[in-house]
Amino acid sequence: MNYEKLESLPPSAKLVFKILEANGRMTQKDIIRETILPSRTVRYAINRLKDEHILMERFNFIDSRQSFYEINGYSNEVPAT
Repeated sequence: MNYEKLESLPPSAKLVFKILEANGRMTQKDIIRETILPSRTVRYAINRLKDEHILMERFNFIDSRQSFYEINGYSNEVPAT
């Protein structure tokens, strides 16, 4: 992961990044709950991270009203053996 892109981002985007780095794929509701940031701030942080191509948005097949967010090119899941 190229951390240089993060340097110019606001603290809220950096916090969202660190939460996703630690926890892996999460919904916006999960991020709000984990960061204790207002929903508007989390939306702004997500959009900034997406604009920098740091964050990917994935479709949630279980609940199409929500999306999953994860760091682009990063997965903390253990590969199947």
